[in-house]
Order: sequence, then C-alpha cells, then structure tokens
Amino acid sequence: MTDLSVSAWFHAHTHPVLTQALLLVTNLHGTLGICLMAAALGLVLLKLRRPWWLLALVLSVPGGLVLNALVKQVFRRARPHFDDPLLSLPTYSFPSGHTAGATVFYGFLAVLLLAHVEAPRWRAAIAGGAAAMVLLVGISRIYLGVHYLSDVVGAIVEGLLWLALCFGAVRALRRRRAGVLQA
Repeated sequence: MTDLSVSAWFHAHTHPVLTQALLLVTNLHGTLGICLMAAALGLVLLKLRRPWWLLALVLSVPGGLVLNALVKQVFRRARPHFDDPLLSLPTYSFPSGHTAGATVFYGFLAVLLLAHVEAPRWRAAIAGGAAAMVLLVGISRIYLGVHYLSDVVGAIVEGLLWLALCFGAVRALRRRRAGVLQA
C-alpha cells in the first residue's frame, strides 16, 4: 500500500516548474549521463595514474548498470500507471536504473574523496552530498511517475551492495598482487 500511496501523493502534487527541474535531474542521470560522468572521472584517474581506483570505477559503474538491467529482467515489475502520466516508459520498474546508477557513481565518488580527506566536516559534507544526489535522483523518478518507492529503495540497496563487492574485489586483488610481488 505504501508504494501506491507515495506514488499517488507525488502525482497529485506536481507543479510545472518542479516537473521541469526533476526532468533535468532525471535526464542528467540516465545511462548516458552516468557513463559520461564516469568516463570524465576515469580520465582524471588515468591522468593521475591511479590504476586501482580506475579499475574500481570500471567495475562499479558499468558493471552496476549491467547488473541493474539483469535484475529488472528477473523481477519484470510493471511501472506505475496514471491516466495522465508525466512520463511513460515501456521497460520494467524494479529496481530503478537511474537511482542505481546514481548510487554507484556518487557512492564511488564519495569513497574516492573520503580516502583523501581527513577533516570531519568535509567528510560529513562529502557523505551528505553523495546521499543527497542519490535521493534527489530517486525522488525525481517517483515524482515523474515511472517508479515506486520500493524501486528506488531496492536500487539504492543494489547499488551499495555492488559497490561494496567491487571495492572488496579490487582490494583483494591489490593485496594479492602486493603479496605476489613481495614473494
């Protein structure tokens, strides 16, 4: 019942200016937007000669987007339906791809920045900023009527678990390689 009531509430409280702003947010965080931001960050990491960070980025973002597409095929959940939709999409709803993409990208960016910042104030700002961006993207998807609240929550969980797996794998590979080089 919560999914339907949240979706209905957002749909009943739309405003043209807010709709345009959230369309911009959602369009910037589609597959193309997330991939372009990740590619730009990848170029920075390449220039800074940070191969382990680059590997983690390549695993996290494109891998997370592929994982999301696969999970959608498993669940095959229909999207919310409204008589007068703001946006209509023919694909499946669960989990939200935009939110998953934002979670892995901003989550990666937060981990990268947190690894280089020690001041508690800045660490809190980084974590809060990443969380705010993910929530903004998720809310945009619910507001536009293309996802339920559970689609957004599921995407955040999926993205965080995928990030943890990717960082864990890169860390294990890095340790193993360091052990081989020392032997």
